Amino acid sequence: QVQLVESGGGLVQAGGSLRLSCAASGRTANSYAMAWFRQAPGKEREFVASISRNGGCTYYTDSVKGRFTVSRDSAKNTVYLSLNSLKPEVTAVYYCAAKFDSRDIQYSSQARYDYWGQGTQVTVSS
Repeated sequence: QVQLVESGGGLVQAGGSLRLSCAASGRTANSYAMAWFRQAPGKEREFVASISRNGGCTYYTDSVKGRFTVSRDSAKNTVYLSLNSLKPEVTAVYYCAAKFDSRDIQYSSQARYDYWGQGTQVTVSS
């Protein structure tokens, strides 16, 4: 089992940047494919980006390609989401998720993920 704690959210002006962190605890924390999802007010939770257990595979939803970057630091058991050129429409609660997998692959479907963090709020003002 793994526990996930997100941090790094906040209020930022349009065009600004943030870096979200997701710290994973547990003996096999680096054995998990990880992903970021977000939920805006009044909308369903949606996929943002994912990364495989060894970082060899990453995948992004089209709307964030070129502006968001997912990465992981195995030594720190932490996954990051760097958000650049922020726009008001990305305002949402951002969640990280984890799925144990022995293979170095990623998943974009939230149904695949077994563990979730509590979320961190990202608000972009115009």
